[in-house]
Amino acid sequence: MHWLPTMPPTAEQNILRVTAMIPRGAVSTYGRVAELAGYFGAARQVGWVLRRQDPANTTIPWHRVVNATGAISMTNSRNGSDWIQRELLLEEGIPVDRSGRLPLRTYLWTPDPLHVLQALTGG
Repeated sequence: MHWLPTMPPTAEQNILRVTAMIPRGAVSTYGRVAELAGYFGAARQVGWVLRRQDPANTTIPWHRVVNATGAISMTNSRNGSDWIQRELLLEEGIPVDRSGRLPLRTYLWTPDPLHVLQALTGG
């Protein structure tokens, strides 16, 4: 019998796994996703990982992650995915104004960090 060691998950995998935990009708921030995934201070990395998700071809709820001010990061470089994000959040009952702002305190997902860690480590 051959035994092969398992590789630990990559940062990208952990970021996607945490993002997948955000429930419908709730949002998190890039910084909080980074923190829960074990990468404190890596909010930009979360943005890069989520930006690579194809909005039409993913089960990862990338649209539930917003910036620390409670807004969609609206920019021309997103090729319209910022407007897709707004529409997806509106469909989930999260009010988002035309500038991309939403009431973060009302809709912020605040999981127990221990439960998230257990889910990530299989513990």
